[in-house]
Amino acid sequence: MNVPGLFHFAFLLRGVQTPSWTRWILRKQQLSLPSVPLLQAERKNSLKLLELREAELEEQFVRGDGPGGQATNKTNNCVVLKHIPSGIVVKCHQTRSVEKNRKIAREILQEKVDLFYKGEDSDVFKEKKASEKQKQEKKRRAKENLERKKLFKEMQQLDKE
Repeated sequence: MNVPGLFHFAFLLRGVQTPSWTRWILRKQQLSLPSVPLLQAERKNSLKLLELREAELEEQFVRGDGPGGQATNKTNNCVVLKHIPSGIVVKCHQTRSVEKNRKIAREILQEKVDLFYKGEDSDVFKEKKASEKQKQEKKRRAKENLERKKLFKEMQQLDKE
């Protein structure tokens, strides 16, 4: 049961009738919420990366660095993961949780190993190139648009004189 459904269920248990507009909002939320995570999950899993074997990995837990003070200085929740055949080392200290850091480190290492072995044929490389190309295209269009605006203002100034 999703969150809006739980609220509606709680109202029913208390014997309070929800207004009609509240039910309409709850229905809209139920219809719109699931679509976004599915699209993101589909895109993430669409990459065909090389599989990592646990036997090829060397894992260490060290103290992290950066802001955080005493909590960061005392806990060993930073994960250092090494892929032995390629020699690639990844260090991950993005969260406080060791388990989450282990998972994130494996994802990063998998992308790096895939890029190392496949080179320009890697899906990661292609995706990065495509996003770079999109960014350059957007920058070019913005520059052209700015130039058109400048010309338009100059034309208006000439017409006023």
